[in-house]
Amino acid sequence: MSDKVIGYKGFNKDLQCTPSGNVFQYEVGKTYEETEAVPCKRGFHFCKNPLFVFDFYGVFESRFCTVEADAENVIDHENKSVAKKITIKAELSFGTFVKECVAYMIEICEPKKIKLSDAGSSGYAAQIGSSGDDAKISSSGDAAKIGSSGFAAQIGSSGYAAQIGSSGDAAQIGSSGYAAQIGSSGDAAQIGSSGYDAKISSSGDDAKIGSSGNDAKISSSGDAAKIGSSGDDAKISSSGYAAQIGSSGYAAQIGSSGFAAQIGSSGYAAQIGSSGNTARIDCSGNDSVVAAIGKHSSVKASKGCWIVLAEYDDSGKPITVKSAKIDGKKMKAGIAYTLKNGKFVEV
Repeated sequence: MSDKVIGYKGFNKDLQCTPSGNVFQYEVGKTYEETEAVPCKRGFHFCKNPLFVFDFYGVFESRFCTVEADAENVIDHENKSVAKKITIKAELSFGTFVKECVAYMIEICEPKKIKLSDAGSSGYAAQIGSSGDDAKISSSGDAAKIGSSGFAAQIGSSGYAAQIGSSGDAAQIGSSGYAAQIGSSGDAAQIGSSGYDAKISSSGDDAKIGSSGNDAKISSSGDAAKIGSSGDDAKISSSGYAAQIGSSGYAAQIGSSGFAAQIGSSGYAAQIGSSGNTARIDCSGNDSVVAAIGKHSSVKASKGCWIVLAEYDDSGKPITVKSAKIDGKKMKAGIAYTLKNGKFVEV
C-alpha cells in the first residue's frame, strides 16, 4: 500500500479550479484521477506547505481543503506538487486554515529537528555567531543570543528570552520559548514561533511567518510576505507590497500600508487598518473594526462589525471617507463593499 501525502488545495468560492481557463468542479469527499501528472499542465495540483496556497488563491473569497495523494505518484515542482490521483478530504474554515499554516511553519522550523553538528548549546545566556552558509544552530538555554549571516541557515531555540538575528537568504528559524526576539533581513525566510510574547521582524521579500503564541508582535516590511497568526492579542504590521495576512486569534491588531494587501481575520474584536491601495480585507470575527483607506480598496465583514472606506478623485485626492455598521439589513454581512460616488456599493 502506497504511503499517503497530505496537502492543501485552494479553490474559488464555488469549489472550482480553472486550469488553462477551463472550469473543473470539485466536491469534498470525492477522488479524481488523470492519466498523467505534468507540473503546470496535467494532473491535480496542491501544496504541501499551506502558506504556498496563497500564491494561487488569496485570502479573499477562496475556499481551502485538505487533500490526499499517493506518495509514489506525486511530483514536486517549485512551490507546489502535482499528482495523477487526488482525494478532497475535508474543507477548512479560514480560521482553521490559518492555524494549519502556523502549525506547519512551527513544525518545519522546530528547534529539536536541528542537529547539533555545527553549533549547539544547552547552557544559559549562550552567545552563538555564524557566518558560513548552511549553518545549523540549536540552543535550549534561556537568554541565548544567536546571530547568523550565512545563506540557508537553520536556527532553533527552545529557551526563554532568546534573541535571534539572521541576515542570510532562505533562513529557517524556529523558536518555542517565551519572549523570543527574532529578526531576519534575508529573502525567503521561514520563521515559526510558538512561544508567548514573541517579537518577530522580517525585512526580506517572500518571508513566511507563522506564530501561535499569544501577544505576538509580528512586523514585516518585505514584499509578498505571508503571515499567519493564531494566538490571541497578536499585533501584526506589514508595509511590503502584496502581503497576505491571516489571523484567527481574538483581539488581533493588524496594520498594513503596502499596496495590494490581502487580509483575513476570523477572531473576535479584531482591529484592522490598511492604507495601501487595492487592499482586500475579509473579517469574519464579531465586534471588529476594519478600516481600508487606500484607493480601490474593499472590505467584507460580519454582522456587528464597523467598516471604514475612502474614495479618491482621478488625481488621487481624497474626497470622501465613510463608516458604517454591518447591520444585516442596509449593510449586509459577508458582502464586499467599496466606496463609489460617496456611497457604499457591493463589489
